[in-house]
Amino acid sequence: MAASDPNKLISKADKLTRLSLTRWNADWKSATVLYEQAANGFRVARDYVNAKIAYEKASKGQEMLASPWDAAKHLESAAALAKDLSNWQEVGDFYRRASELYMECGRPQPASDALAKGARALEDSMSEEAIQLYTDACTILEDDGREQMAFDLYRAATNVYIKLEKYTDAASFMLRLGLAADKCNASNSQCKAYLSAIIIYLYAHDFKQAQQCYNDCYQIDAFVRSDQNRCASKLLAAYSDGDVEEIKRIAQSSTISNLDHVIIRLARKLPTGDVSALKSDNAEDEEQPLDEDDLT
Repeated sequence: MAASDPNKLISKADKLTRLSLTRWNADWKSATVLYEQAANGFRVARDYVNAKIAYEKASKGQEMLASPWDAAKHLESAAALAKDLSNWQEVGDFYRRASELYMECGRPQPASDALAKGARALEDSMSEEAIQLYTDACTILEDDGREQMAFDLYRAATNVYIKLEKYTDAASFMLRLGLAADKCNASNSQCKAYLSAIIIYLYAHDFKQAQQCYNDCYQIDAFVRSDQNRCASKLLAAYSDGDVEEIKRIAQSSTISNLDHVIIRLARKLPTGDVSALKSDNAEDEEQPLDEDDLT
């Protein structure tokens, strides 16, 4: 039993990596095996603090043995334990380093996945870091031409922005999803993303930005022909008319019901401000008196 004592295993491994008068070269191959055995032993014993440390050391060993894939796997294990221990900073650090190691292997998909795992773990405790991890995960896939694999990540980042009430950033990420979907010829996802961005702006009671967003999206043929365009057009018209009941009716439409749950919840709360002012502004624009001195 003594040989399987994880404390003794990790102590023996440490000695193998420590240089001395009698040991001129570290034996990382033997040490790494012992670190891995110790990590498993600590985990079985539910000693998560020492298991995390052992996985870190095992990862270091695999790096020294020029095996970045295995090193990344061990860091992901350490990150999962750090999550269980609520060591949030370590969670982000471990998943980031694991992602870097996967990239050393030329494996962008697991590199992105590692960042996404970190982001999901940090959404509540370190929201800003979670957003950055989601953003970096998307960028890895974009750079590799795998935008379609990032769709859920765009949505997840948008949701965190909405939780933080950063609606402009949330809408921007939806538009980024729309661009990615366009590259993949995923027109349905593209049009849903554009309608979602418009709804986010309206929820933030930024009608001008919502209208500008709609005008920009209207330059895209796929959107012009879509149900999402027709829904957005009706919604903006209802705002222009100051018609609260029509806004609420459109928010219950099947087109909006097919969007992401977070966006549906925002739509169901529309309008969030006084839309009668928009009607007054539009009426004033339409009723501007003719300037008889202006002959142009």
